[in-house]
Amino acid sequence: MRISRRLATVASAAVFALMAGSAMADGEKIVIGTEGAYPPFNNLEADGTLTGFDVDIAKALCVEMKAECTFVTQDWDGIIPALIAKKFDAIVASMSITPERLEKVDFSEKYYNTGPAIVVPKDSPITDATPEGMAGKSLGAQSSTTHSNYAEAYFKDSELKLYPTPDEYKLDVANGRVDAVIDDVVVLSSWLKTEDGACCKLLKALTPDPKIHGVGAGIAVRKGDTELKAKLDAAIQAIRANGKYKEINDKYFEFDVYGG
Repeated sequence: MRISRRLATVASAAVFALMAGSAMADGEKIVIGTEGAYPPFNNLEADGTLTGFDVDIAKALCVEMKAECTFVTQDWDGIIPALIAKKFDAIVASMSITPERLEKVDFSEKYYNTGPAIVVPKDSPITDATPEGMAGKSLGAQSSTTHSNYAEAYFKDSELKLYPTPDEYKLDVANGRVDAVIDDVVVLSSWLKTEDGACCKLLKALTPDPKIHGVGAGIAVRKGDTELKAKLDAAIQAIRANGKYKEINDKYFEFDVYGG
């Protein structure tokens, strides 16, 4: 949450009919929008399939709701306008529930909550992730995110560089074109374990600001779609209770990302 992507229906391998037989035929049809460029939460693979925690959670919720769900991908900057324009019915894309977004869309209850972190090259002279320690340094972030908002609010003396997707900032920090980057601690930690992330290290996990980061990631729906919101809330509670959430969580993470 990377190459610019147009709104597109994911290839047949990623178009899901989540209920079998007559149950599928009778099930409610829901179109889910996601970014497809924010691993390990959501990622569009080379073969056209969507993978990640967000995607697996969405599938589990659709099964719980007895709904037939399909997925489409959408660039992050346009994902809320696309929802409002009815290109899909819900956004499952690690979107934080914030007061600013609540002015435009409604949200389900949270389905996970993780904080921000800063990553620097392994040979970086930066040792202090405070505003003072980052003064005069360039700091990369994905645009239109809570993390870019946090950087703008707290690192006023840093040069903030904004990128359409994390792929671009990862490339720049790896090649020394930006001094540090900020994003979700899980996203950054996952990247550091890859070959491309071998360039860099986690400088510090930061304390989230609830006014900026909100109360966690939720599923966005159009304003006034109370029926879908209620179904999603009930389904989230159900998969938390029946063990499906833990099964998906443990597939991706070594700790509970649901948070406090």
